[in-house]
Amino acid sequence: MSDYLENIGNAAKTASAAAAKLTSEQKNDVLLKCAEGISRSAKDILSANNEDMERETELTEALRDRLKLTDERIISMASGLRQLAGLPDPIGQMQNVKTLPNGLIVGQKRVPMGVIAIIYEARPNVTADAFGLCFKTGSSVILRGGKEARKSNSAIARVFSDALKSEGLNADIVQLIEDTSRETAIELMKLNRYIDLLIPRGGAGLIKSVVENSTIPVIETGVGNCHIFVDKSADFSKAVPIIINAKVQRPGVCNAVEKLLVHEAIAVDFLSLVIEELKNNGVQIRGDKRVISLFPDCAPATDKDWDTEYMDLIIGIKIVADLDEAISHISEHSSHHSEAILTENYSNAQRFLNEVDSAAVYVNASTRFTDGGEFGFGAEIGISTQKLHARGPMGLTELTTTKYIIYGNGQIRK
Repeated sequence: MSDYLENIGNAAKTASAAAAKLTSEQKNDVLLKCAEGISRSAKDILSANNEDMERETELTEALRDRLKLTDERIISMASGLRQLAGLPDPIGQMQNVKTLPNGLIVGQKRVPMGVIAIIYEARPNVTADAFGLCFKTGSSVILRGGKEARKSNSAIARVFSDALKSEGLNADIVQLIEDTSRETAIELMKLNRYIDLLIPRGGAGLIKSVVENSTIPVIETGVGNCHIFVDKSADFSKAVPIIINAKVQRPGVCNAVEKLLVHEAIAVDFLSLVIEELKNNGVQIRGDKRVISLFPDCAPATDKDWDTEYMDLIIGIKIVADLDEAISHISEHSSHHSEAILTENYSNAQRFLNEVDSAAVYVNASTRFTDGGEFGFGAEIGISTQKLHARGPMGLTELTTTKYIIYGNGQIRK
């Protein structure tokens, strides 16, 4: 293990003890100072981001959208930190308190995780979200962003370090790994001596690498092969705008829809409408054999398509016989992120909600709502697609753990 990472890990461990002692008021004050710093440093951050954008010319348009910062996104970043400052602090909350027959009082107390490491790709806003959430929950954080955003990430992280120093706090509460090589990332995944939780936030390749190499407990996030099923009772006036929003608004994010399943009873009429709208918005269609037979100007889908997260203006479309086939297809190919049914049939809606095993399941709404901010969490560290220890958008509570607190009065076990 390199001295570079050992030093970072050791510093984070020391800083986590200091972070855990901070009061809610102290944490909120720092978060507000960080928000002010982001606003004040907007010009420098945008300049750094422009350098990243000019250097990374080979990215797809969708990935460039993920990388790009604008005045509006800087404002949103600062707003997210202010919102976090205004949210209740989960640290110290007691739950499941009970008195046992022997008089012992037992309860669970919510406590910081300790040291959290985040490995992420070309989204500099994650730097702000990750720091804010980890700091609010009393943990230190090690950030390892992608090479695409290294200048942007450095500029943002510097604001947070400066804010911590200005309050006389340990600046190692947040550390950014400047070395973006794959070798350093693999080494980071093995720092279980210092790091309590590792969260990868990015594409399938990153998730696979972390799961295969990490000796640290991992929460998988981000891969979103999301589906929308259009039932035969769907209201076309609702369904078309929902699909366009889910695919087109930001195609490079994990909650964008990637696959559209359409009931065969409405396939001709509905697909005539939605394919035209998708194409008007620059979306490439990849259809199964039945779609191609009806719309021969669409590209044929391969077997690989059904498992692919495009993160681009591409959508796979399949005609299915009924709800059963739709659920079966989702079960086989979904990444268990977000799925939606568009229907006016209550029974079908309930079956979809009950039988589809994903982190977020919708009726008559866009999958784009799977987001911590949209769910009222302030910010999020990512969307967990696994079942332990968190699932769905990970806000403040999901970045904590618990310990049992026991009050006695001289009890001994017999």
